[in-house]
Amino acid sequence: MRNAVTWFFKHYKTTALLCGSAAAFVFAPFYQIWLLPLTFGLSYVLLDKAPTWRAAAGEGYWFGFGFFAAGFSWIGNALLIDAETFGWLYPITLLGAGAFFGLFTILPFMAYFFARAKIWTRVLSFASAWVLLEWIRSFILTGFPWNLLGTTLAFEPAFIQTAAFWGTYGLSFFLLLWAGLFYAAVLKKHLLPLGLFVLLPLLFYAVGAWRIQAYDAAPSDIKVRLVQPSIAQQMKWNRDALAQNFETYIEMSRASGLDDVDFVVWGETAFPFDIEDEARQTQIRQAVPAHGYLLTGALRRDENERFYNSLFAVNSEGKPVAFYDKSHLVPFGEYIPFRRYLPRWVRPVAAQIADFGHGNAYKTIKLSEYPAFGALICYEIIFPDAVLDRAHKPQWLVLVSNDGWYGDSAGPYQHLAAAQMRAVEEGISIVRSANNGISALVNPLGQVEKRIEYNKRAILDVYLPKKMVLSTYYNMYSEVPFYLIALIISLLLGKKKRVVQINTKNS
Repeated sequence: MRNAVTWFFKHYKTTALLCGSAAAFVFAPFYQIWLLPLTFGLSYVLLDKAPTWRAAAGEGYWFGFGFFAAGFSWIGNALLIDAETFGWLYPITLLGAGAFFGLFTILPFMAYFFARAKIWTRVLSFASAWVLLEWIRSFILTGFPWNLLGTTLAFEPAFIQTAAFWGTYGLSFFLLLWAGLFYAAVLKKHLLPLGLFVLLPLLFYAVGAWRIQAYDAAPSDIKVRLVQPSIAQQMKWNRDALAQNFETYIEMSRASGLDDVDFVVWGETAFPFDIEDEARQTQIRQAVPAHGYLLTGALRRDENERFYNSLFAVNSEGKPVAFYDKSHLVPFGEYIPFRRYLPRWVRPVAAQIADFGHGNAYKTIKLSEYPAFGALICYEIIFPDAVLDRAHKPQWLVLVSNDGWYGDSAGPYQHLAAAQMRAVEEGISIVRSANNGISALVNPLGQVEKRIEYNKRAILDVYLPKKMVLSTYYNMYSEVPFYLIALIISLLLGKKKRVVQINTKNS
């Protein structure tokens, strides 16, 4: 036992890497929530023994390396679609995610190290800095706030209801304090933290269950048909398969009951041709309800021959009557930052990646007598405080996506969890339709009312909730928690720095 403990501290970077890698399993679809207090608690132990700030920074970096490399490992699956050409990049992508995003966990570990000696000052410093970096991660270099720690509670909607007050970042903050309670209870042998460690989750659950029970879950009379053909990604843009893919969408949409449907929703870039082509418009009419609309992803070309990843509303005559251009593009997926400055050996790879135009953020679309909806495309749903026009708040959100790029991995499940969090934060219903992924109806409480599982070819008819929107504190004052967190950091780290005793007798 003593040898194991000695190894634990001697090889602190390896220990931090293993803790970070294990911590990634708290996210969907695994939801091993017990790993959160264990891995972060062990990190607090490491930090208490860190002799210098450099050691603390090293622990933070290697924890983050493992945390993000494991948590984002599904990204590399996109390269395996054409493994012969891009497969060699898979390990680079895996290591690159850890190497870059690991930088975002250095500050929390250093904040813990430099905080005053009391345990709760250190834990509060760590939690505040962690959440601040989650927020920064949402916008730096266009942003990638995937796997915010608060999403680990999405496995049970009752646990995420307080996100309506303080957002996903607030839940992240709570979870880190909860890990601190575990640390204090087990390693410091304090009874009060042990009681709070058990009581606080029960309190969160009770508050959430009360909020869910108070919600009127009655359905409206607006019927939406989700179409998920699960077309293999290798075939989606195969020239010989485009016509067949299009006909598959139409055939599935025309299944029994179409006359009673108000909206048919296809996935991202489901319409593979020119939306203005009259022959295709005649063909697509078969998939549009007689008195409703088809909402489909498609490419839009403007007068300057620039292409956009867009969502179109198509009427019963096959004509596009409204559109939304994706505003938050995926770097290295839908455009290449600084493309012209890339080294020559990368340019052949870059040439295979699209270069779409940026649309305007937020668009509320009103079609005839139907409730207005907001449009989102793919990973735009992962950005807290950036999914709808609050000045003209829609009644529901339509999200079209294609998670087929990432195979049967954690990616599609984590993508759905992000939609659940946005639903609770903004108090809004979300309809999610994917070419392949998890198509679903999510109500304003983040509950997945109905879904189509990954890799399943199916249609799903759902009725929007009668109460499509709820008023939430986060929707009105979303920036307030960030100011409070910044204030906490200023107050804590502005105090006298922790004094570290170093035994130099044998050095």
